[in-house]
Amino acid sequence: MASSDGETGPGKALKRFVESTGFRNAITTLILINAAILGLTTYPLPERVIDWLHYADMAIIGVFVVEIILKLIVQRARFFRSPWNWFDFTVVALSLIPDAGAFTVLRALRVLRLFRLFSTVPEMRSVVEALARAIPGMGAIMLVLAVIFYVGAVMGAKLFSGTHPQFFADLGASAFTLFQVMTLESWSMGVARPVIAEHPFAWIFFVGFIVLTSFAVLNLFIAVIVDSMQSKHFDAETERQAEAHDEREVLVSEVRALRTELAELKSLLQLSSASGASGSSMASKRDDSDE
Repeated sequence: MASSDGETGPGKALKRFVESTGFRNAITTLILINAAILGLTTYPLPERVIDWLHYADMAIIGVFVVEIILKLIVQRARFFRSPWNWFDFTVVALSLIPDAGAFTVLRALRVLRLFRLFSTVPEMRSVVEALARAIPGMGAIMLVLAVIFYVGAVMGAKLFSGTHPQFFADLGASAFTLFQVMTLESWSMGVARPVIAEHPFAWIFFVGFIVLTSFAVLNLFIAVIVDSMQSKHFDAETERQAEAHDEREVLVSEVRALRTELAELKSLLQLSSASGASGSSMASKRDDSDE
């Protein structure tokens, strides 16, 4: 017999199984085990151990394929409406690519299975969604950073290419050097001081570039990401409050319905008792008249 939502009893049981916490935790555990197996295969282990790891890897891939099939059975067309389902489907499909022939180079992509933790762990999924929401704001900041880099790279090539071609030979080399300076990795002793030794006023160029990039623009990236995280948290909290409000409204309506039913029952009981009393009084009058 079909239920009200069109699902049969076995279909509802399968849906509860696929969407259960135990099933999700089991898949998460297999993802972690699979990641450990992929890491172990990078070591020069004995051939027998490599074979066992390969069999375990194939078994876990089989479980992932079964998981995708079960989700397709349960969700049907709704499966392809979720970007996370598309992500899982693509990663599992990459896992089925053979290791031999022209596909050998794609073997390294199997480690992408570890990224499935983003879709199975709700906390990690929230972080990734917040980062995705921050991309539009980050795009504008990246354009500003690109303009600063271009101007700095051209200036560096024009000013310092004659004395330090290893750092500022052309636009590409200058941009790469400035990227190292922006990361603050060996920028002082490795780049700035040798240039300043030949060009005493070069410190103005390097300090100004670091202030604009490392201290200003990159902090804007952090501000945009933090704002996106807060917006995501606010939206989730608003959604929870809306759900709680809807539940309260349902409870209030149910209480009102119960009160209405109780009032109706009370009126019925009063009518019943009144009709009973009138019936008994009429019977007693008939008895008196008979006597």
